[in-house]
Amino acid sequence: MLIRPAVRAALLLMGVVALVACRPEQPDDAADAPDELVFGLSGEPDTLDPHATTGTLTFQVTRSLYDTLVEPDRDGTIVPALAREWSVDPEGLTWTFVLRDDVVFHDGSTFDADDVVASVTRILSPEFASPSAFEYEPIAAVEAPDARTVVIRLDRPHAPLLATLASGWSAILPSELIAAGHDFANEPVGTGPFALVAWTRGSSIELVRNDTYWQDGLPYLERVVFRNVPEQAVMARALIAGELDVADILVEPELGLVRAAPSADVYESDSGLVLVLTINTRRPPLDRLRVRRAINAAIDKQAVIDAAYAGGRVVHTFMDAGSPYYVDFSDMHAYDPQFAATVAAETEFERELVLRLPQNYEPHVRAGELYHEMLRQAGFPVRTELVDWATWLEDVYRASRFDLTVIGHTGTLDPDGRLARYGSGETYEGWVNPVALDAIETARVVADQERRRELYAVALEELARELPFVYLGTPVGYIGLDADLSGFHVDVQLSSYDLRRAQFRSDAAR
Repeated sequence: MLIRPAVRAALLLMGVVALVACRPEQPDDAADAPDELVFGLSGEPDTLDPHATTGTLTFQVTRSLYDTLVEPDRDGTIVPALAREWSVDPEGLTWTFVLRDDVVFHDGSTFDADDVVASVTRILSPEFASPSAFEYEPIAAVEAPDARTVVIRLDRPHAPLLATLASGWSAILPSELIAAGHDFANEPVGTGPFALVAWTRGSSIELVRNDTYWQDGLPYLERVVFRNVPEQAVMARALIAGELDVADILVEPELGLVRAAPSADVYESDSGLVLVLTINTRRPPLDRLRVRRAINAAIDKQAVIDAAYAGGRVVHTFMDAGSPYYVDFSDMHAYDPQFAATVAAETEFERELVLRLPQNYEPHVRAGELYHEMLRQAGFPVRTELVDWATWLEDVYRASRFDLTVIGHTGTLDPDGRLARYGSGETYEGWVNPVALDAIETARVVADQERRRELYAVALEELARELPFVYLGTPVGYIGLDADLSGFHVDVQLSSYDLRRAQFRSDAAR
C-alpha cells in the first residue's frame, strides 16, 4: 500500500459511507454490469504529482485523481469545474473565480480558496521547480478574499491563462498537505472521481471510486486498474481475451486483429499529436542547418507514419494537422535521399549519432528503427539505444543528453502550450531563433485571435525552415476497447482519458 495512515483511514471511511449512500443512477442495462475497468497503459508514470512533470503518462492517470478550476468538455470548450464561474476585467489582468462549495478531497478535508492559492504558489515556487512554472510566470499574485473566491492578478495580459488552468498540470491539491510536505508523487490526494488504493511499481496502479465526488452520480465504475503493458502484441491479445478493457495504443498488425475480434471495438479519433524525430541542435554537426536538412531529406515520412503508426497525415512544422493554427509548408523541403547522401559524405563525424528511443512506446521504437535504416542508407553513422520512460524524461527531455530521439508531442488547449520557449535555446532540442521566440512571446499577450494566428504562422515558418525536428505527422488515434464498454472519452488535445462516464452494459461477456 502506498497510502499514509491518515489517508488510508479516510478511504476506509469513504467505503463505509458508500454502503449507505445513494448509488448513482445508471441506465438499466448497466445495473448488473462489471464495475471494474482494467486499463492497459504502454508505460508507467514517472510520478503521480501533476505539478512535478510534463509526462503524458502521468496526466493520463492523474486525470482520474485530480480536478482543475476549469476543464475542457467533450467538444473541447473550456467549462466550469472546481470553479462554478469566472470573470475577467477589461484589461485582462484580474481574473476572479467563484468556487464550488460541495467539494472535498480524498482525505476528507474541504476544498476552498486556500487550496487554489497554495497549489498555484507551489507551481510558481523556485524551490519546487515545477517544469510547468513558465506557463504561470505572468501571475503577479493569487489571493483568497474569502473561502469561495480566488483572484488571480497578472502583471501583463496572458491569452493562454484559461487553457493552462484547464490542463492537468494545474490540478488543485489540499493546502494542508502542501504545507506539510506531503509526498504527492507516490500518494496523490485530490478531489477527482477516483482515489489511489495502491501503486505497484512496474505493474499496476489501482484506484477506487470517490463516493463523495462533486459531480452527482459520477463516476459509474467502482474501480479502475491501470496495468503497465509495454508490448503491443501482448496488450492486443489481452484485450481480445477479456483480460484488459482498454488498450491505449493500437498499430498494425495488432490493429487488424482487434478490428476482427467480436469481443473488442476500436475507438478511433483525431489526435493532437505531432510525431517528430528530434535533433539536438546544440551538438555538432547537428548544429548546422545543411546537416539537419539532409537528415530531413533522408526520411520517407509517409512510409514511416504508415508502418509505425498505422497511418496519419504528414505535417511540415511543429503543429498538429487538425489545429486551426497549422500552416502547410510542404513545398519547403522534399524527400531527397540523394541530397542526404551527398551531405553525409561531405560531413565529418567524430562519433556515431546516438538515437535514443523510449522503449515503452513500441510505435516510437518501430519508427526509430525505420529512421535508423533510412539514415544509415544515406551514409549517416547512427547507433540506436533504448531507454525506459523515466530515463527518457530525465536524460533526454530534461537534460538534453541525446543526438536524435523519437517522440510525439501531445496537443494543448492553446498553441502557446506547445510553442512556449521554442527559439530560446532552453527547450530540449536547444534551438535558438529570436524571430520565432519574439512571435511566440508576442502572441501570448495578444487577445485578437487573427493576430495571434499571424504571429504563430511566423514562428511555425521558422520552425519549418530551420528543422530542429523532422516533422513526421499527426497520426489517427486508435484505442482498443471492450465491446461492452461505453462512455469512454479522450480529451484529444490533452491526450488524457476521462473515465467518469465509462461503464459496461449488463450483457457483457466477461
